[in-house]
Amino acid sequence: MSRLLLVRHGQASFLEQNYDKLSALGEKQSRLLGEYWRDRRQVFHRVYTGPRTRQIETAKIVGDVYKQAGLPWPDVKSLPEFDEYHGELVMDSSLDRLVESNPQVRQLQQAFQKANDTREKHKSFQRLFEVVISKWVAGEIQVEDVEPWPEFCARVRRGLALICSANGSNENVAIFSSGGPIGVAMQRALELSPQNTLKVMWMARNCSFSEFLFSGDRFTLSSFNELPHLDDPGLITYR
Repeated sequence: MSRLLLVRHGQASFLEQNYDKLSALGEKQSRLLGEYWRDRRQVFHRVYTGPRTRQIETAKIVGDVYKQAGLPWPDVKSLPEFDEYHGELVMDSSLDRLVESNPQVRQLQQAFQKANDTREKHKSFQRLFEVVISKWVAGEIQVEDVEPWPEFCARVRRGLALICSANGSNENVAIFSSGGPIGVAMQRALELSPQNTLKVMWMARNCSFSEFLFSGDRFTLSSFNELPHLDDPGLITYR
């Protein structure tokens, strides 16, 4: 059996003009992950990322820790299959219409707008985001020029199949991606429904890793959402 560690990127720059970069906290989370694996001499035979900057930066920081310690770190390959779904486009295209027609969405948007501190903004936005994305996944809203949820899931599954078929036996593989692909991996391992996939996906914490075992067509969950490298509660974030 080979081993896949699927990593969610460190905290990105929420509420900034460019979300797709690590925050200072996200950089620290990534460095601590690298140090945790370095100290345990965790060896990787293959390393992949999705195409987003926050995914690539997380892998780079972990890799830099390895290189500074003189430990081997494979050349990193970026695969489009592990890109995140386009939730920000779904929100941008759907929110105004939903605010007008849906009292729940309107109330959640107002709560977000009234939030005074960053922590409350994170929490109130997440509640709003979950409602809107759940409607999109259920097919209640349609967004033109956005990859539909079923196609997103199929894309990630193709990526997982590629990884599982391309690597030899008894190898350790790391993929640095986002919450969506982690949810789809859980869906494949546990045969989850779309809505249960979302519930699992939103539990994925920044810079956590989940472990899967694979061989041939077998793809099994070993652990989910691990954070042994972040022992300070102030370092644990979801967004």
